[in-house]
Amino acid sequence: MTAARTLVTGGRVLTMDPALGELPDADILVEDGRITDVRQGIEATGVEEVIDAHGCVVLPGFIDTHRHMWQAALRGSGADQTLDEYFATVLHTLAPRLTAEDLHLGNLLSALGALDAGVTTVQDISNVAKPTEEYTDALLDALTESGLRTVFAYGHGSAQDARRVRKDRLHSKDGLITMALNAESGGDEATSRSWALARELDLPTALHVRSGQPVTRLSRLGVLRPGTVFIHGTGMEAGELALIRDSGGALSIAPAIEMTMGHGLPPFAAAAAAGLRPSLSVDVEVAAPSDMFTQMRAAFQVGRFAALQGHAGPDAPLLTAREVLEFATIGGAEALGMADLTGSLTPGKQADLLVLRTDRPGVAPLHDATAAVVSSMDRADVDTVLVAGRIVKRDGRLSYAGLPRLLARAEELRSRPSGR
Repeated sequence: MTAARTLVTGGRVLTMDPALGELPDADILVEDGRITDVRQGIEATGVEEVIDAHGCVVLPGFIDTHRHMWQAALRGSGADQTLDEYFATVLHTLAPRLTAEDLHLGNLLSALGALDAGVTTVQDISNVAKPTEEYTDALLDALTESGLRTVFAYGHGSAQDARRVRKDRLHSKDGLITMALNAESGGDEATSRSWALARELDLPTALHVRSGQPVTRLSRLGVLRPGTVFIHGTGMEAGELALIRDSGGALSIAPAIEMTMGHGLPPFAAAAAAGLRPSLSVDVEVAAPSDMFTQMRAAFQVGRFAALQGHAGPDAPLLTAREVLEFATIGGAEALGMADLTGSLTPGKQADLLVLRTDRPGVAPLHDATAAVVSSMDRADVDTVLVAGRIVKRDGRLSYAGLPRLLARAEELRSRPSGR
């Protein structure tokens, strides 16, 4: 349940709102799931929950704009895989063996892992086969059960099933779970059909793009539309990122996976040159951690390395810790069309926020709160997490009562004979 009134007191608040800035000692009042006040010395009556954030950093929940959540059932099984090996092993061999119950397990495990790490919103790029409605519903039921804010990007199913989900389950734009379409490219005819379905259902779109002129192709087909999240964007020809910008699209970069699987150089400098603020994403948990601290550090390191070593072109700007934290918060909200809902601690927005401890030996002393979040902290520092005002983690513990049984189910899946 969401407490009607919750007060977060005494934290160093990184609002990620340019008008509010960083507040060294401030309170946050939450009423009916929304932030109503952010300032020092709030005196509120009728408060049901008080969260003491003295000595802590408070900031918006992290936003992951691209994750294949079902793959948490196979977590860590492909750390050494290249991209081609991942396609062959995970997508073409293991995925067809998973039952609807297995997919429920994967989505729920991924969602809880996200919340545990302070990720309050995920776009689930649901690229697993949905041969029956049972499979789709298992994935959605897990997301509903978790309490995570999610964009369910439907893919690899039928147009009929997508219409059913839109009509019967995800017809509202105001719920904790909303819908998008994973509009991957095939031939011209298939691509046109997919994007026509997105228009019919009034859904935003998301798709993976690498190399060549994939955005130009969509423009030539007449399907390019605002609100599209383009994933990776590595190795594309000149002008493609500018076309994303001009079309009202967004860019999601998954730096850890792009470096280890071989997608190419994460295009932070190219995005900056095109006037695009990217978002960050985990991508696949078979080969990367599911926390945003890892993604921020990977982004910071590869972005600066590429600029300093000349791999990003002449005069490429050096990424700053502040920019990277923006990618993981307000940048993610902008990419998903949620900037009026989440991504900053602005009065009127949903209370998606996290409290980070600063008293652990790997973090203290705190000189620069933004730098500490990006360069020093990890999921162990996540003390408290709220989604739409509901406390989903408190004092370092998730509030999900079924966690022991869920972990036992994960072990059973791992140990199942015949390669899952």
